Amino acid sequence: CPHRGRAGRRRSSRSRPCTCPGAAALLAVFDLFSATLLTVRVGILGPLEVRDDNGTLLPVGGTRLRALLIRLAIADGRSISVERLAEELWDGQRPADAANAVQALVSRLRGAVGRNTVEFGPAGYRLVVDQDAVDARVFEQQVVAGRRALADGRWAEAASLLAEALGQWRGPALADVADAPFAAAAITRLSELRLAALEDRIDAELALGRGAGLVPELQELAAEHPLRERL
Repeated sequence: CPHRGRAGRRRSSRSRPCTCPGAAALLAVFDLFSATLLTVRVGILGPLEVRDDNGTLLPVGGTRLRALLIRLAIADGRSISVERLAEELWDGQRPADAANAVQALVSRLRGAVGRNTVEFGPAGYRLVVDQDAVDARVFEQQVVAGRRALADGRWAEAASLLAEALGQWRGPALADVADAPFAAAAITRLSELRLAALEDRIDAELALGRGAGLVPELQELAAEHPLRERL
């Protein structure tokens, strides 16, 4: 800090942080910038959908770019190596310079959804968003809460929580990458959990004496899933 003078600079390792007006203003600007960093909500239970804090839809163009975001989203905050991303996003045909190709793709994604949304570390790239910023995570958390309420005999609460969980869905899971090998396990798991949550919600509704209103839905579900015993 220029306000310390030479003596202050010589003793910088032991001196207190600068409290001059210029430093305070700089810190205030930094805090304001940090508080306004772009954060996003990512929807993968249906076609990919990305929105900012204000609900504004953020366009993510390009098949491979959308696949990258979905791949990072289903990793639940874990890092994915450059080699694995190159293998999965280029359908087993790794680009000659995999590191640069992946880096360029990540750069494009940062430009679309915010530079702080994707982080690079020793283990690779990972999506940096809140736990409730990805609809699939919210869905799973609400299903767990709904099943707990169902097991405790809190029928109305269970029905509400499970209905809210099912409301996260806008279409088939991971619709943009339905044919991608890396997505197969996640699609199967989420789709099965969706059907099980639907059965649980129906059980809660039946316990509340709402069976008559469920007949059309049950008939449709039984036709779609004839081997499901619960239906």
